[in-house]
Amino acid sequence: MTQRLHLVFGGELKDPTTKEFRDCEDIDVVGIFPNYETAYNAWKAKAHQTVDNAHARYFIAHLHRLRDESQPASPTEELG
Repeated sequence: MTQRLHLVFGGELKDPTTKEFRDCEDIDVVGIFPNYETAYNAWKAKAHQTVDNAHARYFIAHLHRLRDESQPASPTEELG
């Protein structure tokens, strides 16, 4: 079975109508989770903690979608 990792992160946005963070060095990385259900639960808990801050937003990033190991690496990935 394929592992489907998810990253939960968030922080204050410059404007609540955008997704641009106020300060990228102040992004709250909640964690990486092994499935969507646990990521969703972590996201929901953080969203409830910041409900009084209109500029705070948390997101779930589907890390498993970022890279398909069966595809050849791009030239920039080979630089590392």
